[in-house]
Amino acid sequence: MDQKFLNKIAFLDSKQREKLIPPEVLIGQMPIQKDHALLDVGAGSGFFTIPMAESTSNKVYALDPDRRMLSVIETKAKEKGLNNIELIQDYLEDLSLQNESVDFAMASLILHEVGSLSKALSTIYEVLKTEGHLLCLEYEKDDKVIEGPPMAIRIGSDELERALAFIGFNIVKKTQINDAIYTILAIKKEK
Repeated sequence: MDQKFLNKIAFLDSKQREKLIPPEVLIGQMPIQKDHALLDVGAGSGFFTIPMAESTSNKVYALDPDRRMLSVIETKAKEKGLNNIELIQDYLEDLSLQNESVDFAMASLILHEVGSLSKALSTIYEVLKTEGHLLCLEYEKDDKVIEGPPMAIRIGSDELERALAFIGFNIVKKTQINDAIYTILAIKKEK
């Protein structure tokens, strides 16, 4: 494995990131029930996938285009004896899960990387069941916050709220996690 990839894993699993967003705390606050099917969009090294898998007896779909990331999740799942994670190597825009098959989806620090925000959100909307929830974590578009992705590709919270509403989501709650990162919890309602 190349050093750049190993560095990325080290960051994704870092204690600093855990302090920023303790995954168990965040997931514990979510409307996830024991029998829910879950989707982790841009699962990376499984930072959220693993605690999600521990919170449900149903399937957790771990979506990431990088096969190596999925291998890291596979190893972690084996170590923890978790066998309810299904690895999907694909881009969000090409996701081919059955419509209305997921109760809860999480998109953590990934939406700023997609080609089309509306197509990405529409794809999540399609796979979510009615009354299903989507939790988005993103970097605020704020010049005072230097850390994180380049300002040009960030999605401000107001912009993301508008995009979610346009697709048909209702905003449940917007939370400022720290100076840099916000979350929006949205729900899919009947059209």
